[in-house]
Amino acid sequence: MAPSSERRTAQLEKHIAPQACASYANPVGQKPATVQAMQDERDRANFEVQKLTYVLEGGKKAADQKQKMMLELERDVTFRMYDIHDLTKDELRYRTMEKFHNILHHLSNESVAIFKQRLAIVSLIDPGFWTRFGVHFGLFFGALQGSATSGQFAYWASKGAVSLNGMIGCFAMTELGHGSNVAALETTATFDAAADQFIIHTPTITATKWWIGGAAHTATHAVVFAQLIVNGKKYGVKSFVVPLRDPKTYTLLPGINIGDIGKKMGRDGIDNGWITVTNVRIPRAYMLMKHTKVSRQGEVKEPPLQQLTYGALLQGRTAMVVDSGNVAKKALTIAIRYAAVRRQFSSSNSANGLETKLLDYPIHQRRLMPLLAQAFAMHFTGMEMQKMYDQMMERLDSASPGDADMEEVLEALKETHGTSAGLKAFCTWNCLNTIEQCRQACGGHGYSAYTGLAGMYNDFAVQCTWEGDNTILTLQSGRYLISCYREACAIRDNAKKSGKPGKKMAPGVGYLNHMDELLGAKCNGRPVHDLAVIAEAWDSVSTFFVKRAGEAVDECLRNGQDLDVALEECSQHRLYASKIHSFGYLTHRFIDGVNTAKSSPDSTPAIQNILLQLAQLYGLYTIEENAGAFLQCGYFSPSEMDQVRTNVTRLCKTVRDQAIPLVDAFAYSDYIINSPLGRADGNVYEHYYAQIKRANPPQEHPYFHKLIKPLLEREVLDNDDEEAGLEDEDEDEDEE
Repeated sequence: MAPSSERRTAQLEKHIAPQACASYANPVGQKPATVQAMQDERDRANFEVQKLTYVLEGGKKAADQKQKMMLELERDVTFRMYDIHDLTKDELRYRTMEKFHNILHHLSNESVAIFKQRLAIVSLIDPGFWTRFGVHFGLFFGALQGSATSGQFAYWASKGAVSLNGMIGCFAMTELGHGSNVAALETTATFDAAADQFIIHTPTITATKWWIGGAAHTATHAVVFAQLIVNGKKYGVKSFVVPLRDPKTYTLLPGINIGDIGKKMGRDGIDNGWITVTNVRIPRAYMLMKHTKVSRQGEVKEPPLQQLTYGALLQGRTAMVVDSGNVAKKALTIAIRYAAVRRQFSSSNSANGLETKLLDYPIHQRRLMPLLAQAFAMHFTGMEMQKMYDQMMERLDSASPGDADMEEVLEALKETHGTSAGLKAFCTWNCLNTIEQCRQACGGHGYSAYTGLAGMYNDFAVQCTWEGDNTILTLQSGRYLISCYREACAIRDNAKKSGKPGKKMAPGVGYLNHMDELLGAKCNGRPVHDLAVIAEAWDSVSTFFVKRAGEAVDECLRNGQDLDVALEECSQHRLYASKIHSFGYLTHRFIDGVNTAKSSPDSTPAIQNILLQLAQLYGLYTIEENAGAFLQCGYFSPSEMDQVRTNVTRLCKTVRDQAIPLVDAFAYSDYIINSPLGRADGNVYEHYYAQIKRANPPQEHPYFHKLIKPLLEREVLDNDDEEAGLEDEDEDEDEE
């Protein structure tokens, strides 16, 4: 036998040889082995899990409110989720509309802040319904809030925009031929002064409104984005309310054609549709005129602050950063709890000769623990972004062109807009990767729909392309960073000439205030796991690559290219600078979160220590993942990068010991997790087996008589020409 065959045989013998293994049965008076394994993990906790939950949620009151909402939704029969994996597209859409009635009760009886918390939980339970409900209240109603005058808003509210009594709205921005490039939308809104009306028209196939959530079966009205044309002149894309259906009969109105886009990768509870509008007339007052105004005589007044229209974009991006953190927590809860009870193979030092827990394998720790740290990073970043957004909108709502602090408001708006673009991209990419890594970490069972991760991936994937394709948003962020670099250079040069310090750059790009020092900064043998070193490392590398991107654009400009062409030529520089900046921003927000947590009344030294270790792990893991960048900028030497890797491995093992208590601190109920592999009690196999049997009860064979029986009993014709002139094999052997 060849040596390779001998090795293969030895490997097979090792796999199939009798081994000691855990008994997953439940003898009388004993817990199942997996339940005991989960309890053993919880016994490792060196911090108070509930207090960490309070720290993460912003206090006991908020955490208790969240638990109350989860229980209410679990007991609502329309939000039942045990059968969600076996529903057809039509059944999902029916179930989605069933939920509207009950959720409206909460909308009518809760404050806006409390209701937003409820919707955040709903997004974890049924992202399809969350999106469908959000199409009306987040997009349609949000467009009215952001773009209608006070009088217009009151009018549409009286028509049922708030209560869903008499109208259901959708948001018709995207077209078949244009998505991210909103400025190039083809649908037109031409003002007819004689009739005091706008004529809404989709002139081409590519102008067809596409992917419009709620359009196929539900919406009676749409906020349509179209090119404003007055007296033959284009004024850019504005928003218009266009009736689609008769609310009483649901027949399409004249000039409106709507179809169903059909089955999608995920979120089939949303009835996405296409819309064409053929010379449909609407009153002039149906144009939302909070910003741009068109008078009866056709006079157009543009807003002095076009930036004020960024609010809706920022709201969506903020929500997706927050959602990325929450969904990543859910996926990690499933994978880590399963890894804590699943045993696979044994080693010579296994306790009691039992097979080894997946979570005890260093490679499994390396696979999941950095992603757990990343989920915490996204959590703290999402909290900070939400706070920034709320403060920004408060300032914008009260802003006037002549305000003394208007320049400061606009600078903050530019920073929030530019940074949020990159964060939306990288947080949604990170979350999608986390879901897939968790699915693979669950082995074969991760492929089952009933374990939740496959559907979670399909439902979340859309976040990487809607409300801005991630690559395009990353380039937008890179463009902002180059603009900041050029401004910082001008401020520095002017300061040197005048001898007076110039203005400071916005906090998110504050590292550009110290370009000269950071470009020469080095670790110089300091402990690589120190948070101050990690923070400085990210500032240094961010400065380095933003500067490179800026210099690349400047080189193109010196060669005679205009700015837009130069920026496109340097797309790769922009994308990479945005990537490094975004990871650095996440690291800084995590460090800020750790420091802020110290002031929480629920924080303890043990909680502060585990958050410190998670922040160290995230910072060093992302440095390791971008090792080439840090070596290129010179902050770390090759030997120091080895120390980074060593510390990542060490911290993975440290965090592993607290992994179950950490995911317990997310405080997601079994109903929210909706996966037998992620059950809190650890009794995964009994729950998994029971769910499979419940969802797939025995039944008469569906196609035996029609397909299988005819196949098995078919008459096989003899083939007399089987050898077809081949020589006898014995003759061949004789010739040899």
